[in-house]
Amino acid sequence: MRRTTISDVAREAGVSTKTVSRVFNDEPNVTDQVRKRVRETAEALNYHPNVLAQALVRRRSHLIGLVYENPSPSYVVELQMGVLERLKNERYRLVVIPVSSVAEREREVVGLLRSAALDGVVLAPPAADNTRILQDLTAAGIRFARIAPMENLEAGPGTLIDDVSAAREAAQHLLDLGHREIAVIRGDPTHASSVARTRGYDQAFAAAGVTLRPERIKQGLFTRDSGHQAACELLDGADRPTAILAQNDDMAVGALMAARERGIDVPAQVSIVGFDDSEVSRITWPRITTVRQPVFEMAVAATDMVIAQLEDGGSSEHRKHPFQLLVRESSSPPPT
Repeated sequence: MRRTTISDVAREAGVSTKTVSRVFNDEPNVTDQVRKRVRETAEALNYHPNVLAQALVRRRSHLIGLVYENPSPSYVVELQMGVLERLKNERYRLVVIPVSSVAEREREVVGLLRSAALDGVVLAPPAADNTRILQDLTAAGIRFARIAPMENLEAGPGTLIDDVSAAREAAQHLLDLGHREIAVIRGDPTHASSVARTRGYDQAFAAAGVTLRPERIKQGLFTRDSGHQAACELLDGADRPTAILAQNDDMAVGALMAARERGIDVPAQVSIVGFDDSEVSRITWPRITTVRQPVFEMAVAATDMVIAQLEDGGSSEHRKHPFQLLVRESSSPPPT
């Protein structure tokens, strides 16, 4: 079938093509009655304006990027859904830009964004804390907002939770259950959130007078495989821990798999606690005790900040979201 054109809409609505163009470009000098008739006619004819043509008229692409590195599929889906939710009924469209390693490609990221002709960008960790990227975006005049920034808060607007307090509460949960033989699986060291969560754990242990043994601290990468490998090393030792704190849910699920492979009951013989409340924590069994980080809501808020900057200048505000410890079936008192 032939594609409906702006001329078809103009003829059917009884107006000029220039008037139709003004309506879809939100220009003045069109009465509300005419504007309503044009839009109703366009809908009846299934007409959709040419986005590229609108971009040329307005000197904007109306594209907003989402830059992320996090390898957790659940986390990434929450990010994308949050951005898309805020863009619903807006003229802006989403461009997803995964980066394999922000630390290794920081010099290339902003060049990539400029070549994509983006109007604005939402930065997820660790790009949200990368000084080079923040400086280059500012120099290029590309509007941005950050999700979960931990450093340089004055560099631009962002939406975050208190990772230190959240991690401290997760560790305190295990301490309150009576655990003292606790192990930690850290996340990717290039992510500032890993440092913050480690600090929270350490605060809880220090307050309880518990010393974390070096051999019970394992390095992960926020991936299920890295959590599995770390847990294998912890559980194969002669003196295995009674609880494992993983710095995200994917690594917690990896630890759960390692325990099952060894016939170790969770939580009767070892408790496991994650972080994020991603979908994988809710569909595995036992369900993972975790900290709910409202990733979806944070992505909505960050996108709103970008749009506000593009529409009316916006501000450099920071919005803090509440976190919640969700106690589920993967944690219980230590074996006697």
